[in-house]
Amino acid sequence: MNAARRQAWYTVSMDSVDKQGHLHRKGSVSLVRYHLIWIPRRRRKVLVSDVADRLDTLLHEKAAELDLGVLRLAIQPDHLHLFVTAPPDIAPAQIAFRLKGYTSRVLRQEFPHLRRMPSMWTTSYFVSTAGNVSAQTIERYIQAQSTRA
Repeated sequence: MNAARRQAWYTVSMDSVDKQGHLHRKGSVSLVRYHLIWIPRRRRKVLVSDVADRLDTLLHEKAAELDLGVLRLAIQPDHLHLFVTAPPDIAPAQIAFRLKGYTSRVLRQEFPHLRRMPSMWTTSYFVSTAGNVSAQTIERYIQAQSTRA
């Protein structure tokens, strides 16, 4: 195969996302969305001010590394809601595990008062799948969470 033809093949086979949010990969098209919720240990109200801002940044960084698209994020003092698009080859348990592990490690390094907690997050989480129809409903729900104190 000549170099020009090989280059064209690689260009065609790269991942892409269409207007409706479908992920196009070589041999598959998918639309996988998860609504995740988790809480700090003992539901302590520690996700405020600088901690919440840093958590927002960390979640977006790690999501990009995992090839997740953050559709909505609402951080409350004692819990967070995360609505993401994901590739079909990563399980929701892996998404929660990696996001919670990474954010816990970094937040506890940067904020000494969080080290007094036995751990940053509980081991549990909530996850729900969402199709195209219910995605708007979940987004409105998460948006409404941001306005509550």
